[in-house]
Amino acid sequence: MMASALVLGALGPAATRARAQEPEAPSHPKPFEELSRTLLAGRDSLVRLARQQVGLKYRFGAKQPGIAFDCSALVQWLAGLFGRDVPRTAAQQSQIGVEVPRDTSQLLPGDLLMFGKGRRVTHVGIYVGDGRYVHAANRRKGVIESDLTRAKPTYWKSARRIFIDTDSIIAPLLEVKSPDS
Repeated sequence: MMASALVLGALGPAATRARAQEPEAPSHPKPFEELSRTLLAGRDSLVRLARQQVGLKYRFGAKQPGIAFDCSALVQWLAGLFGRDVPRTAAQQSQIGVEVPRDTSQLLPGDLLMFGKGRRVTHVGIYVGDGRYVHAANRRKGVIESDLTRAKPTYWKSARRIFIDTDSIIAPLLEVKSPDS
């Protein structure tokens, strides 16, 4: 702004007056800005709902909002609230979505975290951001929020993205299609 004022000033008072009288260009929202805000609000809502379950009892096989969950039922219930059908068990849930690197800087709220021993996936949690996840831990602890950095590296198997992010939505829209296709 300062540089343009200096240039206009160098052109003389008429140019400065003409520039001052020009209407400002209307500011249009960036493409997909509304969609991006909607997706972020959805992730925030998911995190809020996940955290509201903290303190509930753990019961194997339970899918009772407000009462008790096991780990995979908690994930299944939360995903269902946001229109995503997921299978019932942690092992089945480990096969859906897109694999995400095991790096907290690349995880997004709503990503599934898979845990287990050996090659088997036996536990699942949902990432809520800042290196933390919510999961139905066990009978003694119930549904809790945990720090992912404290999980044993051999226990944390993988991460899966089941909710679409803006890149997944925008990429197909940007593809150029020929008239013959």
